[in-house]
Amino acid sequence: MKEELTSNESRALQEIENINHIARLSKTIKIGILTPLTGPGDAVAGELIVRGACLGAEYIREQGGVHDGKQIELIVQNDQATAAVEGMQRSAVAGLVKLAMIDEVLCVLGQWHLRTSEIVAKTAERLGLPIFIENGHNTITAQQRRTLFRTYFTIADRVPLMLRFMKEQKMDRIGILAANTVFGKMIADTIEEFNQKMGFNLKLIRFDFDQESTTEVYTQLKQVKKFHLNLIINVGVVRTNYMIINQAAEVGLRPTLPMMVAFPFPMRSDDYWRLTGESGNLVIWPSTLYRPSWSGLTEIGHWFTTRYSQKYGNFPPDNALNAFTDITIIAQALERVSGETQDDLIQGLESGSFDIWRGQVSFHRGNIHWHHASPEIVLMQYQQPAQSFDEAAIIYPPEARTHDYIAPNES
Repeated sequence: MKEELTSNESRALQEIENINHIARLSKTIKIGILTPLTGPGDAVAGELIVRGACLGAEYIREQGGVHDGKQIELIVQNDQATAAVEGMQRSAVAGLVKLAMIDEVLCVLGQWHLRTSEIVAKTAERLGLPIFIENGHNTITAQQRRTLFRTYFTIADRVPLMLRFMKEQKMDRIGILAANTVFGKMIADTIEEFNQKMGFNLKLIRFDFDQESTTEVYTQLKQVKKFHLNLIINVGVVRTNYMIINQAAEVGLRPTLPMMVAFPFPMRSDDYWRLTGESGNLVIWPSTLYRPSWSGLTEIGHWFTTRYSQKYGNFPPDNALNAFTDITIIAQALERVSGETQDDLIQGLESGSFDIWRGQVSFHRGNIHWHHASPEIVLMQYQQPAQSFDEAAIIYPPEARTHDYIAPNES
């Protein structure tokens, strides 16, 4: 079986085994990780999530464990295990049920894809299983589920910032290339909705494409060129996000035409530059306000970023950060209650504040941000090829800006 594993999956499983080997020397608290480790999912994101969770367990061990020394034991389940045969949703739900019913985990984290997280969250609610998700689905926390928690920003959180920047930069003729996934459609729909709601009246020309079958978008890109649009919004996801950047360069649109991507995959700077080359320079992306030189990192944030850099040789992207944060919040919540049942954990999560990398957060029952502690969001831009993530410019909003925006025709 092992020879059939992908490199992402085998590395993730080895990370889990290394951290669990020490944990099993004492009584443990089982936490499940349900995340993509093979295609058609984003296996890179899944591996980063596993890394973050393992470092979370390591941090808790160094703090003395939970409830007089109990350690975190992590049980990983690839939510894409049977996706090629029965689809991503069925595969993810099967993984969740295994973690809940066979492995008997206390809670689950690691959901990255919007395509799987809605049905997984619904199933977790039925099982009474606490779950953290790591993506920006607009409505999943607003549905006010008792068991669902999140510390990441939504699509609806990021789109107003993106639109205000476009308006200020006079980017008023915009092409949206959107994959027909839940994420792709939700981004494009939300941009159209907020464009009207905010009264901006930007001209939006939308090109939807099939995520699974599409291998080229030359026709759409030529339309962008024909209509003299002044911004491309790249809403590709796994594989197609890079395809759009590279094919835009092939038809002569990049790097001269501004491009904004819809999620912060450029944070993975080594992969980003390897897959885009100079075509990736000056791309804009929404991101959590988070970087090595940011003065707002707390003590726990410095522990994580330092330990991650020592172990992996680079700064951790937000996938890893979110999973680390989830583990440390779960441990803090358990310390507030005497028991270790799922109901005990939910009670602890709804009580008081938690120390994380950006300060303290709480999980309130708000109308929109129910059990959701969203971070501050900024727009970032690489302004020279091969820059590291920490060297990227924060270009918006003005109060967070480190460098002015550079338009491609100004570079």
